[in-house]
Amino acid sequence: MNRKWSKVLAVALALTLLVAFVPGCASEQETGEPTPAEKPATSVKAAMVTDVGGLGDKSFNDLSYEGLKRAQSELGVEIKVLESKEITDYESNIDQLASAGYSPIFAVGFLMTDTVSKVSTMYPDVNFAGVDEFFAEPPANVVGLNFKEQEGSYLAGVVAGLATKDKTISDKINDDNVIGFVGGMDVPLIKKFEAGFVAGAKSVNPDVQVISLYAGNFTDQAKGKELGYSLIEKKADVIYAAAGAVGLGTIEACKDKGALFIGVDADQYNTVPGSGDVMLTSMMKRVDIAVFETVKAAVNGSFPGGQIQYFGLKEGGVDLAPFHDFESKVPQTIKDAVEKARQDIISGAVTVPETL
Repeated sequence: MNRKWSKVLAVALALTLLVAFVPGCASEQETGEPTPAEKPATSVKAAMVTDVGGLGDKSFNDLSYEGLKRAQSELGVEIKVLESKEITDYESNIDQLASAGYSPIFAVGFLMTDTVSKVSTMYPDVNFAGVDEFFAEPPANVVGLNFKEQEGSYLAGVVAGLATKDKTISDKINDDNVIGFVGGMDVPLIKKFEAGFVAGAKSVNPDVQVISLYAGNFTDQAKGKELGYSLIEKKADVIYAAAGAVGLGTIEACKDKGALFIGVDADQYNTVPGSGDVMLTSMMKRVDIAVFETVKAAVNGSFPGGQIQYFGLKEGGVDLAPFHDFESKVPQTIKDAVEKARQDIISGAVTVPETL
């Protein structure tokens, strides 16, 4: 008798489990929703060719790579990076990626503009994106990703122009009304940074002296340090650099000789270890966002070929980073001045010059 009831109970239990299991399977089959473990699938292979500064520049090459890595993580694209050691590497690197089926290919830096114009005609089925590159008539498979660097630099100038007169911010501020600018190459792109910086500083401090020095390249950190020393000797106490890896040397000069620094492209407080005691803020140029959005468009079948795109304050392409260690030391008057300048630029009340 006990054996009989044991069998009955076993059968009942099996039926109960089966009933509970089947609806669960049916629900999963009906919804077709991917499980959390699944990753988005796409056949897109995105790649980039760095400028001669290469990865590790703590600037626009690294930011471009961040955009690619985000696309890999969120969109499931395959990515690849080729670093250029010399200008002569540009064409061979781009050709290698195009031949391997990568598209879109990001050419990072204005120095590759002519190379992209040439190679894009050789590979009409491959999409190309030029960071900081302008094309008078961009081909259907090319998009130029440009930024209104002068707008973000104007905000940096507002900070520098007011900070150089306020000793409560830091003991590195002296009695002289002088600030400095370090540029990489003396070209129109970097002149946009300088012009915006000077305009912003003079909008709040008309008598400020702005001394500008150029390294002639974007890679020589020793030269950046030398230029930083020179500016500090000339009484500059706040220095802004738009110079790629050259600016890393300028940061060291500020740490050695006691001046404040304004970073560029990335929030360099986060990318340059040990810089917090001199890093007042940074002018962020969101190359990472532009790269990610371009890859996303390619994945969605809407690559913006044949266009020149511009990213400014209104588009979220440039802005100032937080003050970090100086947050409690920068007075509200400076923060208010920055916000007013930001809103004036976005509304069109202020048009920031691209040239001096």
